[in-house]
Amino acid sequence: MKKAIITLLMAALVLPMAFAQASTEVKPVELVYTMTAVPTDAHAGAMRVFKETVEKVSGGQIKVLTYDSASLFKQEQEVSAVKSGQADITATAASWLTDGSPWVSMFTAGYIFKSYDHMTNVLNGPVGQEVFDRIAKEQGIRPLGAQYLGTRQLNLVEDREIKTPADLKGVNLRMPNSDSWIFLGKALGANPTPISFSELYMALQTKTVDGQDNPLPSTKNAKFYEVTKSITITNHLVDSVWPAINEAKWQSLTEQQKAWVMEGVKAGIEYCDTTNLKAEAELVDFFKSEGMKIYYADLDAFSEHVLAQYLASPYAKTWDKAMFDKVQAAGK
Repeated sequence: MKKAIITLLMAALVLPMAFAQASTEVKPVELVYTMTAVPTDAHAGAMRVFKETVEKVSGGQIKVLTYDSASLFKQEQEVSAVKSGQADITATAASWLTDGSPWVSMFTAGYIFKSYDHMTNVLNGPVGQEVFDRIAKEQGIRPLGAQYLGTRQLNLVEDREIKTPADLKGVNLRMPNSDSWIFLGKALGANPTPISFSELYMALQTKTVDGQDNPLPSTKNAKFYEVTKSITITNHLVDSVWPAINEAKWQSLTEQQKAWVMEGVKAGIEYCDTTNLKAEAELVDFFKSEGMKIYYADLDAFSEHVLAQYLASPYAKTWDKAMFDKVQAAGK
């Protein structure tokens, strides 16, 4: 009888403690990560590396749900989806953030970055942090870093050599559907035609457009070389993609959770940059082996023309001149 009473007393003590422990268990934070990129793109791979890293270092306290190939939202919808909280993170870029922060258009200008090192040192350093903090305050979406997407080149349906911007007159060049991208197309000398990335292969195949501009890895991964005949090396934009999170979601995280997320961001940057730098070093030979013609533009003619177009445009009037000077100084 005495043993039974002791057992009941122990149970009475243990059960409340068990319930208290269960009630204080932290429910995993869920992050929905969406992008337009196809699975073979390096930044889609970086998304997977982000997921693996964050879930590992957080011990499962953060769960990342990943969606590629525009399976949740089209490219034109992704930023608004993250701003509204329909998704938590997306892979975006400066060009998609200019509507809410016009000064960001300086980062879409052709030839603003001289090289990969220039770009990553700026955007993944103190200047980039200043840029990202300001965007978060103005728009409710916070870029967390910059992954190297590659340096954009011209890719045409026909075998056509492009030397200067004058050679692009009348060329219907696909550009993403935002004002800043359209302006870049015009600055290059082409007739920009807005088409979503997910619809671009068919547009090239049917000759709805005469060409497109993307980094060489994207041109390979999306198999655009199957429906085009020539590439011209213009180096007109050292391109980056910015993993960006809903600002309210970011602020809801603890400092430890933010640190785990940033570990994932850094791992994704390392993966994406290494992959694309290696690919660019090898892809000219690959495209030649596929029967494509490779041409080299007059870079001085292009850079002088393109920068002149930007400096004479309304875009330049919105630029933060102090920020612009910091970016230029970092490239010297």
